[in-house]
Amino acid sequence: MSGPTIAGTPAPDPDENRRQVLYWRLLARLFDPEEQAGLESASLAVVEDIGLPAALLDPQASVDSVVQRHPELAAEFDGLMTPEPDEDGVRDRAAEVRRAALASKVLLNVFASGSGAVTAEQLARWQSDAGQLERALGCRPGELRGGRPRGAGGGVSPTGTGHGGPAPDLGRLIPGIGPELGSIEAGLVRRMRLREVLADPALASRLTPSMSLIEQLLRDKDNLSGVALANAKALIRRYVDEVTEVLRTQVEKATVGELDRSVPPKRVYRNLDLDRTVWKNLTNWDPEEERLYVDRLYYRHTSRKTTPQRLIVVVDQSGSMVDSMVNCTILASVFAGLPKVDVHLIAYDTQALDLTPWAHDPFETLLRTKLGGGTDGTVAMALAQPKIAEPRNTVVVWISDFYEWRTDELFESMAAVHRSGAKFIPVGSVTSSGRGSVNPWFRERFKDLGTPVISGHIKKLVHELKTFLT
Repeated sequence: MSGPTIAGTPAPDPDENRRQVLYWRLLARLFDPEEQAGLESASLAVVEDIGLPAALLDPQASVDSVVQRHPELAAEFDGLMTPEPDEDGVRDRAAEVRRAALASKVLLNVFASGSGAVTAEQLARWQSDAGQLERALGCRPGELRGGRPRGAGGGVSPTGTGHGGPAPDLGRLIPGIGPELGSIEAGLVRRMRLREVLADPALASRLTPSMSLIEQLLRDKDNLSGVALANAKALIRRYVDEVTEVLRTQVEKATVGELDRSVPPKRVYRNLDLDRTVWKNLTNWDPEEERLYVDRLYYRHTSRKTTPQRLIVVVDQSGSMVDSMVNCTILASVFAGLPKVDVHLIAYDTQALDLTPWAHDPFETLLRTKLGGGTDGTVAMALAQPKIAEPRNTVVVWISDFYEWRTDELFESMAAVHRSGAKFIPVGSVTSSGRGSVNPWFRERFKDLGTPVISGHIKKLVHELKTFLT
């Protein structure tokens, strides 16, 4: 309800004023790093008045450090920006002020990234705060950034702020937030004296692998040696192992092939069909002794009928496709581990490199890539076409932004692959964030050919490949 009125005008709502003070301070600090003394003192008074710690206003304090000193706040940060249902249509204005203070802390720490050189500790602190923002939006840490996907689940449920009035549809806003987080992180990595950090094992140990960091390491690996190179390889290995585990979980969810009952089941305990064993031996029940005597054990069939499939992955390794290069190299290694899937991997810019001998090991593959340069897909096609021995059992995945030099020649060869009976899958981006640009000329022609470009989350490509291999 409104307060007393003077001449028909509602009295100012103190909670609404507090909330606006906090948001005005947030906007002022985002657009101007200099403190606005009036807003700072007013915000401090608001925070203390509602019983929150003054550390929320300290731009040097990470969200994790605030939570460590005030553990009772941990639960409030999780899902902070997801919808809060209004009870009986009544807004809890006091709660809105509290959420404004907490949300301002998270947003300011993430989006006010400063300038100048960045230390390993500062990068780690930003990554931690970015994870807090993702949790506040109802996502897993790392899920929105163009880097490590966390967990086999994916997607972001529609969310809103819940701070009164119609909540914005964050289900549509979040896809734009992820790339921005990735861009900020990439900027921080570029501002690091990375070679100096890598040369110091203590500093290198503070780095948390991310797509932005891996990109810089891959670009600079030829200039590293000794301890710095060893630390760079260790970080790349950690990142590769983490993403591999996630993608393997996604891929293994598919059931490949029907059960092959011509192959006897393995007589091991994990295959024991207990229900069938009991049912088939019920005639041996002894009512006097109340015992069931088992003459025969029954086991489940687990072998599956599969047709040998050939998967040819062609990846543009030019500078604009680093995220896709890393993700698809890892994805190829996961499929290389599946039974009866013959994986071939080709990377190209103006030259093509057949990486098939190392396709099972994404770490070794990435160390052999040379990122950057121009783009000429015809050199990659010259390596890929001879590998299509049985078109009906072959899928060709081509990952690129398709900004090519010989456009007509390359497209005609791709159309020929499609007409041969092989499954051709053009992919514009396979990033964790879904950001990607595709040459409109190629996009329209692929659509007319009946092979539309896949652009978006890497899970889309996983789904397409599982469908073909099933």
